[in-house]
Amino acid sequence: MIVTAEKPLEEVLAFLAPYRRILVLGCQGCFQPPRGLKEAETYLPKLEAAGKAPRAATLARQCDARIVAKLADQLGDAEVILSLACGVGVQMVSAAFPRVPVFPAQNTMFIGGEGAGGEFLEFCSGCGDCVLDRTGGICPITRCSKSLLNGPCGGSQGGKCEVDPKLECAWHLIYERLKALGHLEALAEIWEIRDWSWSGRRASSGSSGPGGDPPQDQPRPSQAKPGPGRFASPSVRGVYKMGRWSGEGIKQER
Repeated sequence: MIVTAEKPLEEVLAFLAPYRRILVLGCQGCFQPPRGLKEAETYLPKLEAAGKAPRAATLARQCDARIVAKLADQLGDAEVILSLACGVGVQMVSAAFPRVPVFPAQNTMFIGGEGAGGEFLEFCSGCGDCVLDRTGGICPITRCSKSLLNGPCGGSQGGKCEVDPKLECAWHLIYERLKALGHLEALAEIWEIRDWSWSGRRASSGSSGPGGDPPQDQPRPSQAKPGPGRFASPSVRGVYKMGRWSGEGIKQER
């Protein structure tokens, strides 16, 4: 089950500001509420009112590489893709079309699933405040072993993670991705310490998460004033490797 919530329109328009030709891409996959073609089309008048030239399309699932590959026939002259999928879908589309910026229209509140090999597949941690528009479609929260927000730690060497030298450093991947897109200036922003009250993983009575409303007296991290700080993950569950976490208590043998 995957639960998402729409990002505020002003936030979406802010990261779409440099672009005019926008493909709003729905997903008919496994999350609630529905985010298919009908929902994608609701964005068209909003974007047109902002001076954009949008069009809508949808895929059966954005988390399936074989299905995502078919998007090439619908991409046309789009400068950017606005994805209505969860964080996994955004990253899958971004990986398939590395020269086209892919931005999230949703905040992923909760996500989970198990692969055929008995490992939990995870591209997204359901943080509730998606940052993929600023990291080139690569999630530092999930794909960095330390979930760092302000760049790599001092232990990464030659693009490899110090936790496991066999793993690629997520922030090295983010740098290379932003460099290819010509958006290295995004790395100059210093982000505040994460407010985990927005995370679906921290859901409890009266707090955020599926079926609950986030605290209304606190700004989202993306709306807060930038300041010094280092991202801290609420827990270390395992080591992320190519979309999979491996570690004690994570892999399940059948």
